[in-house]
Amino acid sequence: MTKRSNRVAIAILGAAAFTLAGCRDEQVDAEAFPDLQSCTDEAPRGGIFSSQDCEEAFAAAEALHVDAAPRYDSQAVCEEQHGAGACGTEATTTQGGSGSIFMPLMAGYLIGNMLGGRAGMSAGQPLYKTSDGKFTNAARSSTFSANKGATKLSTSQFTRPTSTAGKAPMSRATANSRGGFGKAGTGRTGFGG
Repeated sequence: MTKRSNRVAIAILGAAAFTLAGCRDEQVDAEAFPDLQSCTDEAPRGGIFSSQDCEEAFAAAEALHVDAAPRYDSQAVCEEQHGAGACGTEATTTQGGSGSIFMPLMAGYLIGNMLGGRAGMSAGQPLYKTSDGKFTNAARSSTFSANKGATKLSTSQFTRPTSTAGKAPMSRATANSRGGFGKAGTGRTGFGG
């Protein structure tokens, strides 16, 4: 009976170790670029991404920007979160007329080597300036000191954030209660020094 229980215990420990290994977040090659041209210029010089990868990730980042960018009820609140001149408008139509919603401008994009295109992930993430001059992704899961550079990042950095399209924009009180747009990130600085 002792031999059987030892085998069962070893099997359970082996299964637990395998399960824990499967839960670890995979690291992928990632690179940030201030614009599409910077990425396509680097591709022929032996960059880790091809021109096609650059274009596809940029298109994914733009689509994600339209769907999930933070939205504010005034330009002043947007600029408090992202810096002067870092915001644009999104015209909207409401029942009583029209209004504007303010969104940060894309200040670059993050591209990840997401082999197999995992569900709920996007290989391209928009980058936004933060009020302190750094950069963050749409999910606010990372903060970077620059919008250009290469590193390894966890696949969780490419999780698709919740859509903000059609939802009420953040007011100053809402933005402040959340600690500001760029403040909820991990504080990790993956690019620049």
